[in-house]
Amino acid sequence: MATLDKNLSDYIKENIPDGADFKIGIVVSEWNDEITSNLLKGAKQTLLENNVSPENIVVHYVPGTFELPLGCQWLLEADEDIDGIIAIGCVIQGETRHFDFVCQGATQGIMEVQIEYNTPISFCVLTDNTKQQSIDRSGGKHGNKGIECAVSLLKMIGLQESLS
Repeated sequence: MATLDKNLSDYIKENIPDGADFKIGIVVSEWNDEITSNLLKGAKQTLLENNVSPENIVVHYVPGTFELPLGCQWLLEADEDIDGIIAIGCVIQGETRHFDFVCQGATQGIMEVQIEYNTPISFCVLTDNTKQQSIDRSGGKHGNKGIECAVSLLKMIGLQESLS
């Protein structure tokens, strides 16, 4: 396993674009909120550490991971100043194929929204086999994917700005 005994949330701040002029949206699934709230905490902390002002971090909630794409779309339609979005969710494998449909729908939907709106959306959706794996990736021994996704989003916004 690539993440075995590794905290993947360490990053070099000097390699991250300054977020002082960025406005960031975060859309968070309420399902598995003990996981998604930790992902949100990591993402917000990272954005603040990279100079995104608290007033420029807009957080909205949707019922579940499947609703993330539409939540992201509505946020982009409602606020033209959004430079990028972090979509936060958590789907844990169960006994049925529901996991597959939710993961596929969320993944495809988020990709379609970011392409249609030409706005980066960082995919902060955990798709784990067990709750413990999600805990390990939302502030546990493997770090916090919220941190990683905030870093990724800042880099994508920086790339987009450098190319325009």
